[in-house]
Order: sequence, then structure tokens, then C-alpha cells
Amino acid sequence: MEILLISIVAFFVAILTFFSGFGLGTLLTPVMMLFFPVEVAIALTGMVHFSNNIFKLVLVGKKVNKEVLLRFGIPAVIFAFIGALLMVKIPNFEPLYTYQLWDKTFEVFPLKLLVAVLLLFFAVIDLIPYFNKLQFDQSKLPIGGALSGFFGGLTGAQGALRSAFLIRAGLTKEAFIGTTVVISTIVDFTRLSVYATRIMKLELQENLPLLLFATFSAMTGAIIGNKLLKKVTLQFLHYTVALLLLVLSLALGLGII
Repeated sequence: MEILLISIVAFFVAILTFFSGFGLGTLLTPVMMLFFPVEVAIALTGMVHFSNNIFKLVLVGKKVNKEVLLRFGIPAVIFAFIGALLMVKIPNFEPLYTYQLWDKTFEVFPLKLLVAVLLLFFAVIDLIPYFNKLQFDQSKLPIGGALSGFFGGLTGAQGALRSAFLIRAGLTKEAFIGTTVVISTIVDFTRLSVYATRIMKLELQENLPLLLFATFSAMTGAIIGNKLLKKVTLQFLHYTVALLLLVLSLALGLGII
């Protein structure tokens, strides 16, 4: 049952997040948590996410904007490594507040609330017509890379901040998707190399069939997303990114994820 449900979710989420450049890990993790302990769910999701990124790299990696890749990607990788090290080394923060809803307890942590505020800011910018022509020039890209990489390593939410910056970097839709895929893959590899000691301690062999089915489903979704790319507009990408940023910011701010 869990293999079927997780594979279906991976398929549809992979189609949706193909355009936004983020969200597969964020949306798949809670579904994994329905069936597995938190650390196993995160590890399985991370492996599906990384495998799917490698596959998307083959599909659209050649569309990458090399200048943006260097200006944004290098700071992103460096600060993702720093953030991941901090996540492993520093003690867990105490939650700012907790609340109960439907017999479940939700906790809101300081770092996730900060990321939620940043994502909400970018979502509002994308949804208000007045800001439609706002662009980030090349000089702002290293700042965006550093922010997305650091918070990605520390909290796992690097994709949302990355897309929030790159959607306004003056790229074509093909270059936006290709560049986000390349940067995401590099950052994923950096984070997973730091988390590897934790992942190796988990017994994942018995979940290999699920991992294979979920990865195959996500790859199939990526193929369909790539086929639909010619039919979508840059404005559609803007609104897709904005809506997912809004959903993610609320979920983080409420302690749901």
C-alpha cells in the first residue's frame, strides 16, 4: 500500500515541481513520514530527490546559463556545506511555540520561521502585479546563492529560496529550469555527503523496492514535465513558483514541516 501511494505522489509532485525548480522533497517527505520514522523518511526522500535531479540533469542540464551557474552556484555550494555542518554539529533549537490541532502537536522552530518569512516576502513580490518587472541583477546573485545554500544546508529548504531569486534573474524558462536543476544537483550532493554518516546508519535495504518505484515514478513525472515545457509560459512559471512559495512558507511557519 505504501509503495503505491508514495509512487503516485512522487509522480504527480515531480510534474508540478519540474516547473518550479523545488518542492519534490518538501512535499514527498510528509507522505513518507506516514509510513516510516522521521530519519528514515528523510533519508528515503533525499535519495529519491537526488536520483530525480540526476535524471533531470540529463533532460534539461544543457539549457543551463553558465554565468548564473557560477555567480549563484558557487556561493550556494559553499554555504550549503557550512549550513549542513552546522545542522550536524549544533544542538537542536528549542521551539518558539507549540500548539495542538486534531490531536497532533506542532512545533515552530526559529530557523524555519525565519525561512518562512523570507519565502512569504518573495511570494508576495511574485503575486503583486506592481513587482512584475522587478529583476535581480547579476551582482545580487551571489547573495541569493549564499542565502539559499546556507538555509538549505541548515533546514533543507534551499530549493525555494533558489527559485525565488532565479525566477527574477532574467532567464528564459528553459534556462531557469536547466540552471535550477544543475545547482540543485550540486547542492544535493554537497548536503548528502555531509549527511552520509547518518544515512549509512539507517537500515534502508528492506525499503529498496519502494525506493526504486518512487524514483521511477518521479523520473516519469519529470519526462512528462519536460514534454509540457513547450506549452507553458514564463508567467506561468512565475505564478507556480509564487504559489508554492506561499504554501511552503505557511507550512514552515505553522510547524507542519
